Amino acid sequence: MSFETTATIASFGGKLLKLAHQAKSTSCQMKLNLYLPPQASASKPAPVLIYLAGLTCTGDNGAEKGFFQAKAAEKGIAVVYPDTSPRGLNIAGEDESYDFGSGAGFYVDATKEPYSKGYKMYSYITSELPKALFAEFKELDGSRVSITGHSMGGHGALTLYLKNPGMYKSVSAFAPITNPVNCPWGQKAFAGYFGEEDKGKWGEHDATELLPKYPGQTDILIDVGTGDNFYKQGQLLPENFEKAAQAAGKGVKVRYQEGYDHSYFFISSFAGEHVEHAAKYLLA
Repeated sequence: MSFETTATIASFGGKLLKLAHQAKSTSCQMKLNLYLPPQASASKPAPVLIYLAGLTCTGDNGAEKGFFQAKAAEKGIAVVYPDTSPRGLNIAGEDESYDFGSGAGFYVDATKEPYSKGYKMYSYITSELPKALFAEFKELDGSRVSITGHSMGGHGALTLYLKNPGMYKSVSAFAPITNPVNCPWGQKAFAGYFGEEDKGKWGEHDATELLPKYPGQTDILIDVGTGDNFYKQGQLLPENFEKAAQAAGKGVKVRYQEGYDHSYFFISSFAGEHVEHAAKYLLA
């Protein structure tokens, strides 16, 4: 499965590649961004940080507005910016709202028709995409991978990490949806992708429910802006995640950043610290 490189952009001594490839799990062409730091080579492959974006986003948002590349270049870490959903499957209703369907894959494998055909972002991110990237780009070290994300992507980062012990060296998140079974965004998505009746499946993709079941200790970094309207509306629920961590004796650090909102101004302000968090484990 080869990638088409549609653009190569110099960035902090390295290069940002705009890529496209045909994906089986999502039944469509998928686009993404890949940042290769200046140190990366086939003889000295770079560890990898995956950044999962939020609702309405593509792989371009984090690469162009997240400000991850400066610290990634300094540390010698590659960054992968995937898309947030399949595109152009022509499923009735998939483009009708910002928080379900296109741009809102929620990093799950849908089981409910018609979304079960192609909406397989969990399989795409955990299996198909990394296998394809590590096979084609020898500058990447597939044995050293960490994950982070924003909002819906923060939910994705947390749940993929917690569901796959050992797959990722570390995890962090910006304003993540930490308890989707109890917030409107998550309830809408899970009802549409899994069905109202399959509540057991919902919990399998809820970070707050997964955390107590995780074997071993955790070191999870989360930033949330106190000026974030979605936080104020109860979409993120980080306090629930903190309570679960405390009850289960897990290591979780939630930093409430005074005055910051939900935007890339917030993400870019703390992106370097999240790369540093990943670097502690990727470069250990």
